[in-house]
Amino acid sequence: MAGAKNRRQGAATASSELKGQDNEAMQGANGNEKVRTTDTAAADESQENIFLLWPNIIGYSRIVLAVASLYYMPLHPRTCSLLYTVSCLLDALDGYAARYFEQSTRFGAVLDMVTDRCTTACLLVFLSSAFPRWAILFQGLISLDLASHYIHMYATLAMAGSESSHKNVDASRSRILSLYYTNKTVLFVACALNEAFFIALYLLSFSSPLLSPSLLQTVPEPAAEALHQGAQVNSSLLKLIFANPHSAGALELARANKMDSFWPWVLAGVSFPVMALKQIINVVQLVKACKWLAEGDLKARKAMGLPRKRKTA
Repeated sequence: MAGAKNRRQGAATASSELKGQDNEAMQGANGNEKVRTTDTAAADESQENIFLLWPNIIGYSRIVLAVASLYYMPLHPRTCSLLYTVSCLLDALDGYAARYFEQSTRFGAVLDMVTDRCTTACLLVFLSSAFPRWAILFQGLISLDLASHYIHMYATLAMAGSESSHKNVDASRSRILSLYYTNKTVLFVACALNEAFFIALYLLSFSSPLLSPSLLQTVPEPAAEALHQGAQVNSSLLKLIFANPHSAGALELARANKMDSFWPWVLAGVSFPVMALKQIINVVQLVKACKWLAEGDLKARKAMGLPRKRKTA
């Protein structure tokens, strides 16, 4: 009886041990399945490369076109204008692609803004050299454009949080900025005609009615007369006149009288009012962003108990 009882207890113990081993095996299998599921999810997430999303690829194309336009900018106005214009028009396409493919990203927004600021600044730098009398104006426009957008974006991040977009401007803070950023038609027209005005000025630099007399002092009279009448200037002639054919004077000589100025003047006249409005918006954006940051500073200083009242003797 005792032996049978011991055998039954031993069998029960062995059975419980086997069940425990089975449970451990099942738990291990389930654990491995969870690990594999987690690894699969992580692998799926890692497959999406933010840098290769369609809006960002369009952004890279804009940069390539802008660099190509800069290469042709000194002496090839038509090619440069075409490349620069296509680069600017793609600015609207990348936003559409971001909405269509649901691929809006912070990196894409920053890439878009930086590309806009840099391409405009490069064009204005060229205009400063093409129209030296107005260089300080172009330098001021570069500074205003960069400062207003940088401070506006910084104020948005600091005051509204990192999840907020710089384009989400409440009408109570600024009606003109709210209309500018929330209405896609207004934004596109303002940016397009702003760039069109500077492109028109660029084209006008290739339609000078006369050359500076100092550039023609070493040119024989027949050659000077031909140049004034619009004769093409090739690289061999530039080498004869200038020690460096890429100097400022040589480039001015090569650019002169290459284009009819009628259509550039028309484009400049049509786009000038919008360009002026765009600069006013930049000023408003700069002032509003500075005031917004100052409001945040006041709240932070009050929270710290500043300014402290000093004891008077």
